[in-house]
Amino acid sequence: PPAVAQHCLPRRCEVRPGPEFLTRSYLFYSNRLFKALQFYYWDPSCRDPSYSLVIKGKLRLRQASWITRGATEADYHLHKVGIVFHSQKAMREVASWINQTSGEGCRGFLPPGRSWAPGALYEVLSAKTERDCTAALGFAMHELSLVRVERHFQPLLQPQQSGSQLVEELYLGDIHTDWGERLHYRPTGYQRPMQSALHHVHPCPACGIISRADEHHPPILPARAALPMQLSGSWVSTHCEVRPAVLFLTRYFTFHGNNHTWEGHYYHYSDPLCRQPTFTIYASGHYTQGIPSSKVRGGTELAFKVTQARVTPMDQLTVVMLNSSEPGSCGLAGSWSAGLEQDITPTNGCLALGIKLPHTEYELFKTEQDMQERSLLYIGERPTDGSSPDSPDKRPTSYQAPLIQCAAASEEFSNYISLKYVGRKDANGNEALKPLPVAFLLFVVLLFLRWD
Repeated sequence: PPAVAQHCLPRRCEVRPGPEFLTRSYLFYSNRLFKALQFYYWDPSCRDPSYSLVIKGKLRLRQASWITRGATEADYHLHKVGIVFHSQKAMREVASWINQTSGEGCRGFLPPGRSWAPGALYEVLSAKTERDCTAALGFAMHELSLVRVERHFQPLLQPQQSGSQLVEELYLGDIHTDWGERLHYRPTGYQRPMQSALHHVHPCPACGIISRADEHHPPILPARAALPMQLSGSWVSTHCEVRPAVLFLTRYFTFHGNNHTWEGHYYHYSDPLCRQPTFTIYASGHYTQGIPSSKVRGGTELAFKVTQARVTPMDQLTVVMLNSSEPGSCGLAGSWSAGLEQDITPTNGCLALGIKLPHTEYELFKTEQDMQERSLLYIGERPTDGSSPDSPDKRPTSYQAPLIQCAAASEEFSNYISLKYVGRKDANGNEALKPLPVAFLLFVVLLFLRWD
């Protein structure tokens, strides 16, 4: 279980479903109390603040999650929530939400025409008076009910320095993609991690700015140049990704800009470190020319058509499931075996894995550069309920964890992913899936560090 007693910050402006643009600053104390600051903005660069929330309460870590492997379940209790407005416009808009949609105790939260008072703190939740006017803001702290802390070492970046430094990251529960569900949703996945103020990834200009901010002085992040959407090339996950409904996976995409075709590999696992593979999906098709999103500033809207797919089961449990599926619903019935790929295009997908062909998805993309000038690709967040964005009204308004561009080494990297596990014979002569030799894995790590 994580020892959550520290100051945690995001590395950049965050996008939540809606969309909402925000930064956060969470302080966890050793006596289990916490103070959380959430800063909301009008823009996706987090430079034009709207309002800030001050949240105080208590957090109690419980036990390892029965649902999401590697996570710790927690209970939290809110003592009070206050709001500070940063403009007359923000005050008028939020007061209107609360006055119109809240119960009797919150009507008249702010009288119409009340002038904005810079620095004034208004209480929107109090455990003592049992007043809660936060629902109109779509506010909930259910993210605290699922916690995971990861620690790793980052090589020192300066050429004259050797060694590495500790990095601590705090993963909190995901936010439901449906605004109407977020108030009572209990997370099974994670948001993008927050960094420890003491042990964070370097460089991180935003970390210092956010750590010094308070509810009266919201952080104004550095301006970043908008990048044109350049999809061509190969992009890969930077770490094991966790999605709601207990899905652990890594992704690898190649986009061909000359003819607008794409290929994607989805590597699924049963554990949060992505070391125990369950099955792999290869999909391909074509995509449309992107247009700027009118809903999520800085994003690009595209439509992706999936026309072909192949599946490779990687463990015996998946083999049994696929072999017991209804004939004609997922490849050739009864013919699945571990490590052998099968085309599911002739059966119009695979019902057992929720794959339907042909299939169109309405997507949201964005490209950025990180502090080391590496290209990042953000793809729209998947609906929390496990459905597909198969209509324009289900197009995402937030993003998944970014993919990083494979610079001049995409072929080697795709071979690494494809060959990480190979068919072997176990003691009984049956086919087994075992990791490749340690020497080869070390070679792969060196390659990855070179691209990283």
